[in-house]
Amino acid sequence: MRNSIQPHNNKIARVKVPASTANLGPGFDTLGMALSLYAWIEMQEVEHTTFHLYGDEMKGLPQDKSNLIYQVAQMVFAEAGVSVPELEISMYSEIPLTRGLGSSASAIIGGMAAANAMIGSPLDNAKLFSMATAMEKHPDNVGASLFGGIITAVWDGIAADYIRIEPPAGLEVLVIIPEFELATSKARGVLPSQVTVADAVYNISRTSLLTAALATGRLDLIRTAMQDRLHQPYRAPLVPGMERLLAEATNRGALGIALSGAGPTLLALVDRQETRKSELEAFLMDTMQEQGVAARTCWLSPCIAGVSIELLDRNEMQNESFLDMIKGEIRS
Repeated sequence: MRNSIQPHNNKIARVKVPASTANLGPGFDTLGMALSLYAWIEMQEVEHTTFHLYGDEMKGLPQDKSNLIYQVAQMVFAEAGVSVPELEISMYSEIPLTRGLGSSASAIIGGMAAANAMIGSPLDNAKLFSMATAMEKHPDNVGASLFGGIITAVWDGIAADYIRIEPPAGLEVLVIIPEFELATSKARGVLPSQVTVADAVYNISRTSLLTAALATGRLDLIRTAMQDRLHQPYRAPLVPGMERLLAEATNRGALGIALSGAGPTLLALVDRQETRKSELEAFLMDTMQEQGVAARTCWLSPCIAGVSIELLDRNEMQNESFLDMIKGEIRS
């Protein structure tokens, strides 16, 4: 029989979780980096499950027990052997849905972290990482959102292992986000079931070089190291303008450029001292416009911190609403 969480039912869990990018070019399903876009989640036990979803990125998401946040919370409770069937869940997110910036991974990590905190944090991060990876089927996005920084990780179908790399201090990120969604299942569906030995070696060598370059701050090697033959050539037809951006962005000020996760967002790594930032941004936008694709750009930083958790007493929260907290976070 499962335990009650009665000792914790006056607690409110609040989490802030970063977006992420995966692959970074050659590191298919193995490399991820946390980015400075965020989702905030608040969770507490109530008599009847309710949802409060705020922001344009939340439109259309289910507001019943099929909601992903609710589902992953129940996974945590089941793993910990407790029962918390009714929850009040509030969420605000800056992370675009289905654009290759880890929206589902941030929801999974945020929901798991909030649920775990609510019941006294019986599960450690290693367990949460393995559970989240089992849901996503790859460890890169969830690892980045959980631990922050740059993650290189493997998953054997049961447990996930990782090493976290501190992002180079001079690294900046420019993303161009097309105004259309691209489902991960569709982006994976165009990939070949087999690759040549030459292409495998090509990607292994560049993934190794990229990991070492990021770990040692060798920004000069990123251009060579971010090249890929395993997934981007096959996904390029799904994103108008992508082939040109991959070929030419490094001549316009980017250290390297890649499809962010399954796309359609593209991500350029940029040296903070680069003098051609405006030229690079204009090139990305002009290329999309030439293809008739509406898009927006956003300058971001690698996010050093992963998910952050705050456990609050319900009786002390009368004067601060969830939205007030969000507004304060965004202003800061």
